[in-house]
Amino acid sequence: MEWQRFHNILRMLNWIVLLGFSLVSYFSMGPFWTTGVLLGGLIAIANFNMLQRTVRRAFSPEGIHQGARFSIVGKYYLRILALGLILYVLIAKGWIDPLGLAVGLSTVVLSIVGLGIGLAFRIRTKEAI
Repeated sequence: MEWQRFHNILRMLNWIVLLGFSLVSYFSMGPFWTTGVLLGGLIAIANFNMLQRTVRRAFSPEGIHQGARFSIVGKYYLRILALGLILYVLIAKGWIDPLGLAVGLSTVVLSIVGLGIGLAFRIRTKEAI
């Protein structure tokens, strides 16, 4: 499967999972929990998209850029540092529920797992036919 098509499906799944989590939390848990879910999901999706952009720039069709490894690793650590600071402030100030945040942060993971399971079933059904 071509990466761009794969990435578009994954991006759509990210937003669907975040919408589902947000709706369920809004109607069952309350605004404090829902804020954590929404912010966690937005942070996870933004982090995933920035990582994807960094890797695509480093490994362009023209070949691997000089210093790409250091660029990827450096940007990764900067992103982790920024993510840690943002999460610390959100939790320390008491603006969100930490468990709701954890649920929101899992949106990208669930999207990747869901896409993998869907592709595995598609491959299996083609073999069975």
